Amino acid sequence: MLDERDLPWLAEPLQRLRDHDRSHALILHGGGGSGQLELALRVAQAWLCERAPAPCGQCPSCHLTLARSNPDLRILMPETVKLALGWDEGAEGESDSDEGSGKSRKKPSKDIRIDAMRQAIDWAHTSSSRGRGKVLVLYPADAMNETSANALLKTLEEPAAGTRLLLCVDDPERLLPTVRSRCQRVRLVPPAPEQALDWLTRQGVEGAAALLRATGGEPLAARSLLAEGLTPALWSQLPGQVAEGDTRSLAALALPRAVRVLQQICHDAMALAAGGSPRFFEPGLFPPGARLELLADWASELARVARHDEHPWNAPLRVEALVAQGQRAWNAP
Repeated sequence: MLDERDLPWLAEPLQRLRDHDRSHALILHGGGGSGQLELALRVAQAWLCERAPAPCGQCPSCHLTLARSNPDLRILMPETVKLALGWDEGAEGESDSDEGSGKSRKKPSKDIRIDAMRQAIDWAHTSSSRGRGKVLVLYPADAMNETSANALLKTLEEPAAGTRLLLCVDDPERLLPTVRSRCQRVRLVPPAPEQALDWLTRQGVEGAAALLRATGGEPLAARSLLAEGLTPALWSQLPGQVAEGDTRSLAALALPRAVRVLQQICHDAMALAAGGSPRFFEPGLFPPGARLELLADWASELARVARHDEHPWNAPLRVEALVAQGQRAWNAP
């Protein structure tokens, strides 16, 4: 896991959060592509550290935290996120039978499940093993379904002595109002563009400026785009391809990413149609003449599909239908 030595823009928020003692429950929001999880884990390590300056990285508690075996730290995340991070110990696989064994396996969940939440709440009300309190990290916190979120409310309002909670989320508005009202908010601001570009350049990322714009200034997200095959050259071609109904580049992506890219294209096309400036693409990449009312209909359909990206529809056919709807915005009489 990266830390502030790898991501230098995390050093200041780490110090600020390490010394934060005004609330037992914090919402760390924004910066999902700037190191939000990395910062949350370092803050938890600092809160549990047994030496100064925290996190020292040398004490027994720090060693346990770095090994993800600290009994006073619990990290709640969906099974799909654990698998993506490689933290798949004990994660359940697809809803299918193990080949040759006849054993049923469940599909990895995209939610923080109620049974995991109840176990974490019970854990939070037991004594600290090392005497430095306990830390519960939820990442991403908006993966709590309504049942899980409601189960957490009493712990947020009346925590056990020494227990601290850190809820990580890109947008706090995705959390229940009853959860938001019981926490203080701390925003992780993306690094300055110059710092982010310098970091990406040192990582060997060519055309970093285009990818940084594509991700709203978040360098880790920009590097992830490149890892998924979205090079700066390909990114610049996407608006024109969609306007022409060309799906070849998007069909190669996972459905959630393809839908997200189409939402970005739609957002910028609507901004230009309304006389504004695009956010994710350069203005000259969009053909003129898109009709705003058709773009608005397209945006609604993209939002609907994004909410149900677990639906077992055929991804290439779904992308083709979405691109065709977008194409009509440029080609309608």
